[in-house]
Amino acid sequence: MKSLKKKLESSFDNIRVDITKDNRLTITIKKDGIISILSFLKKLGYEHLALISCVDWIEENEFELVYILSAYMENDKEYTEKEKRSIIIKTRISREKAEFMTIINIFENAEPYERELHELFGINFEGHPRLTPLFLEREYEIPPFRKDFDTRKYVKDVFDKIPTIEEREKNENH
Repeated sequence: MKSLKKKLESSFDNIRVDITKDNRLTITIKKDGIISILSFLKKLGYEHLALISCVDWIEENEFELVYILSAYMENDKEYTEKEKRSIIIKTRISREKAEFMTIINIFENAEPYERELHELFGINFEGHPRLTPLFLEREYEIPPFRKDFDTRKYVKDVFDKIPTIEEREKNENH
């Protein structure tokens, strides 16, 4: 694990690499380095993109994109040290201009994760072939996973318009 940390620190500028007790390597890098570091790690055998997630740092006016990679098992008998390791890569982007480049050309399975983040946080992934809705059935003024999304207002606006059972029965009987 320490050799991978040294290799990363000597290969990339503006990078912070931390090793946690639970066998994770956490890499924090500027957004310009994400494509390079993901390609680099994939060539080293971390070919499984397990997840792309997002943290809304509203006070700092930024989103933090989080990519989690791991290596596939090479045999069915036991895990190697490499296969036990998870690598977490973090970068920050502006909340106001929430744009980032797609990584589909590196990891094809990034496609639904990027669609999800587009739909729930409003992040535009440049070069993504189809940022169409994945889960939601309606449009929102503010994407619903942003911290400034007002859940109470949304519930009131949408669900207060639905008549109660009593109101429906009363209308049906008249």
